[in-house]
Amino acid sequence: MRPRARRGLHSLRGQLTLANVGLLAVGIVLATAVSLMGMRHYLVGQIDAELIKTRDSISSSGVTLRQVDSLRVLDFVRDRITPQYMDQQATSDSVFTAVDSRGEPLALFGIQPTEAQRSLATAVAGPQALAADTAPHDVSVHGATYRVTATRLADGPYVLVAISTEALDNGIAKALKLDLTAGTLLLALLCCLTMFSVRRRLRPLEDMVETSSAIAEGDFTRRVPSSHHPTQEVEQLRLALNSMLHQVESAYRTRERTAAQLRRFVADASHELRTPLAAIRGYLQLYDKGMLSDPGQRKRAWDRMNAEADRMGRLVDELLTLARLDQRPELRLRNVDVTRLVREAAEDLRVQQPDRPVSVAADGVVLVHADESGLRQVLGNLLANVRTHTPGDAPVRLGAERADGVVRLCVADEGPGLAEDDAARVFDRFFRAGGGAGSGLGLAIVQGVVRAHGGEVAVRTAPGEGLAVTVTLPERKSVRP
Repeated sequence: MRPRARRGLHSLRGQLTLANVGLLAVGIVLATAVSLMGMRHYLVGQIDAELIKTRDSISSSGVTLRQVDSLRVLDFVRDRITPQYMDQQATSDSVFTAVDSRGEPLALFGIQPTEAQRSLATAVAGPQALAADTAPHDVSVHGATYRVTATRLADGPYVLVAISTEALDNGIAKALKLDLTAGTLLLALLCCLTMFSVRRRLRPLEDMVETSSAIAEGDFTRRVPSSHHPTQEVEQLRLALNSMLHQVESAYRTRERTAAQLRRFVADASHELRTPLAAIRGYLQLYDKGMLSDPGQRKRAWDRMNAEADRMGRLVDELLTLARLDQRPELRLRNVDVTRLVREAAEDLRVQQPDRPVSVAADGVVLVHADESGLRQVLGNLLANVRTHTPGDAPVRLGAERADGVVRLCVADEGPGLAEDDAARVFDRFFRAGGGAGSGLGLAIVQGVVRAHGGEVAVRTAPGEGLAVTVTLPERKSVRP
């Protein structure tokens, strides 16, 4: 069962969405706080400037409380003080009151202090300290915040001037609500856009999960498809995963092929060994039952058992050779003259089959850094294959040459040749074309020895055109003896 992609806050999609929304929320809060604080600071500065201007006007005039309360300064009072003082009951934006040195409110213009003036005088604990300070202070009057400053008149009393900041605070509160509403809408929009974008961007990762699940279920041909708008990192991950899946598929196919070859090899080896063992066991049973009373019969039985034992011995030796080649043995490398090996192999073939035409194309000295015993076995197996599978009068050509930085050995005959299907399996172990003689391991050993030298073996054949085997060995830098 394929695993489903996780949803919710614990998924990568949810984590990325939360991270983006959280960062934007922090940014909105910080920006709102900074802007509102700046705006309040600016507006309070405007109020303070107005208060300081009024305070400086009163202070610079040098008037006394009696002068303020007389008609000689009526114009000044009318212009600067009276409008605020007379209208303060109608509006609470500003409060003007006179207090003595103890902070008690005083009557002006024959009017007793109002409740707002008394509250302001009570809120200002010490008019002396307030007058000495150049900057206005915050006080609370009937639950409302005021900015207040003070100045001393020429005859001793103090004048308190205050302006309410309630309108300013209300404006900032409305601005805060507006910012929070806009920020909330922006966060919701960002959340939707982020989820959509992350889902589209993470689609390749979901494809990787589906592909991995399919691979786990046995579908080794699946690969991660390319997205329409891939990001660099996701595309690199996709390519790396596809490369890894290709290696996994190749390794799996190789393992399956190797296991099949091993099973076939064991079956073929068992079959090859069973035949001579059955023959030897049969002759021994005949001898045990006394059925070989004639000396000639016993002689023939003895020769047959020896022949079958030799056959088993050769088969076991060839199997051991293949096993050593599979383990990549350490070769005894030295400079070898392949033309000498070719000429000696041709002489051996002439001795074994005098009637077979043998030609050699190997002139001069062609040195290669190789294992001499391995090259002798290669030539011996190729010529043994010729002796076994071609008529005794079929011509054979042997050659050795150096060309294009490699050394080539060639053994070609003019025998019956092989069909295309048989030529494709000629290097398989225990393969015999047409069920002919031999163990079917000769060319497999040739291929193993040549590969151990880092070379290659090629076959060129066709029905009725003979068989040509070419061994290519790399020419390595060597020191002449």
